[in-house]
Amino acid sequence: MRSRERIRPFRLPFGGAAVSDDKIMTTASEDFALGEVSENLEARAGSAFMRPVEFVAALLMAAVVLLLLGGVISRYVIDLPLVWVEEAASICFIWLAMLGSAIALDRNEHLRLTLFLRLLPERLQGPVEATALMAVAAFLVAMLPVTFEYAYEEWFITSAALHIPNTFRVAGIPVGFTMMLGLLLVHAFRSHSLSEILTGVVIVVGAGFAFWALSDYFINIGNVSLGFFLVLVVALGLAAGVPIAFCFGLGTLCYLAFASYVPIYVMVGRMDEGMSGIILLSVPIFVLLGCVLDTTGMGKAIVDFLGSLIGHVKAGMSYVLLSSLFIVSGISGSKVSDMATVAPALFPEMKRRGNNPPEMIAQLATGAAMADTVPPSIILIVLGAVAGISIADLFASGFVVAMVLLLVLMALARWRARHESMEGVRRAPLRMTIQLLVIAAPALVLPFLIRGSVSSGIATATEVSTIAVVYGLAIGAMLYGGLTLKSIYKMLVETAAMSGAILLILGTALSMAWAITQAGVGQMIADIAAGLPGGAVSFIAVSIVTFLILGCVLEGLPALVLMSPLMFPIAADFGLHPVHYAMIVVVAMNIGLMAPPIGIGFYLACRIGNVAPDDALRAIWPYILALIVGLVLIAVFPWISLGVLS
Repeated sequence: MRSRERIRPFRLPFGGAAVSDDKIMTTASEDFALGEVSENLEARAGSAFMRPVEFVAALLMAAVVLLLLGGVISRYVIDLPLVWVEEAASICFIWLAMLGSAIALDRNEHLRLTLFLRLLPERLQGPVEATALMAVAAFLVAMLPVTFEYAYEEWFITSAALHIPNTFRVAGIPVGFTMMLGLLLVHAFRSHSLSEILTGVVIVVGAGFAFWALSDYFINIGNVSLGFFLVLVVALGLAAGVPIAFCFGLGTLCYLAFASYVPIYVMVGRMDEGMSGIILLSVPIFVLLGCVLDTTGMGKAIVDFLGSLIGHVKAGMSYVLLSSLFIVSGISGSKVSDMATVAPALFPEMKRRGNNPPEMIAQLATGAAMADTVPPSIILIVLGAVAGISIADLFASGFVVAMVLLLVLMALARWRARHESMEGVRRAPLRMTIQLLVIAAPALVLPFLIRGSVSSGIATATEVSTIAVVYGLAIGAMLYGGLTLKSIYKMLVETAAMSGAILLILGTALSMAWAITQAGVGQMIADIAAGLPGGAVSFIAVSIVTFLILGCVLEGLPALVLMSPLMFPIAADFGLHPVHYAMIVVVAMNIGLMAPPIGIGFYLACRIGNVAPDDALRAIWPYILALIVGLVLIAVFPWISLGVLS
């Protein structure tokens, strides 16, 4: 993103600006919300001693793009597929994920919640934050020996094409954990007093000894202990401000160590599996594409064209805002990138025309929620990888679902603008509209290239993302400007950090989901769901409420990764099509993300639009209700999601 519009989500206890994604998928808020917003919206530079790591991460990111591009060329141009490309890219990918996680920790880009922390008296915040840091340090210390053992054991497994030991790939995990532990301790001693740190150490060590002493009891009570560790421990971690990825890791680690006979070693394998799926290679590529979109100004070109085309009609600027989010989302795949691109380009003109700023924030937030299923949605890519659903089917369905929600929001915007004064508003000259179309045309090709290629099966999401990045870089350099070696390097580093934060959540959340499944909780939930009156209808209603709440509290990605392995098999038992169910839960989750007073996306939209959350609170609810109406339509009429598949 352009640096003046860059938003960063949560402030870790050791200072620095807050950061985002979504990415991730991240957010910011006022004092009573789930985090703080730094007044300085510039991206926080990492520590000087991390420069070599950032350089290596940038090289790895570039290597992934070049390897995938080589694979595309060999497959589609010279018809001689390079079978080793995926293996080489996979090696780079896991190292990129772990080094990116370390960079994200250094830059304070790991997603965490601070709602409860900020409610504490100021004198208690320091000790609680220090305790959170020591809890993360304890997790890393406990996992380090196991990750080294895992890397050693993988030496005896060689890759099929390159014939090299798998240790070269998975060694990135212990290296990344070691770096994160060092960074954590450095930042802890920089930002907290020795007494606060010692308090945190005493609390964490004391809790560990208590769990160890009660381990026989935890084993005897069966799945009750699972609820204790995977609910209570995670909840306490979230409340104390532990980053979400480490909350999942801590809960799973404590359960395996103190309430089961399963070795912790297994957890590393699940994390490796969660972070290294080949389909997930498209995640950092699309994150990079969002950076290219923002740096070059391609998004603004699209917004300017839409403004000249329909900005003169009643509610026209609202149409432009919502349509811009729909189209721009078809390039970046990230809600944060979408909002930060569209709002600065449109809000000044909307204010000049007398639009109500709280209303603009409501449209920005709910429009971003609407557009999150537009290909190349990172959420859909991750969901497809976790739940085993065709990415092409999710992309095709997601486009139609987003279109339905777009029409619902536009209808509400038109009704609320029925008294809008159009005095002095004139239609843009045809010549200007054509000029803006010519300028925007190269950028407008991207959404259709991405959606068409994946949905038609011409190429995979990973291949299309690579082609889109190369195309974006090419037209950005030749037509739009803004690309220099320095800016490209910065984009590569930021992509590594954001991707690392996302992938670490994936790894720890999937390890927790595995533990829950192995304990038989999935079958218990299925049995409870089977007993619900109303069958599939009741299950859909419960799913909607569940993901609305999880969207508020956990944000989208962690909620989906954690719950998908549990909920999708149950949905299949009820005869629900996985794509239809996917659209229901993703839309519900996005509505929760934007719903005040907890939904963190709402506060991010307020920060981007520079409007106080209290002022926008009432304005957003009609739009939230409109999205819920759209969600009900999607749930009741499966052909909305599935018609395009046939």
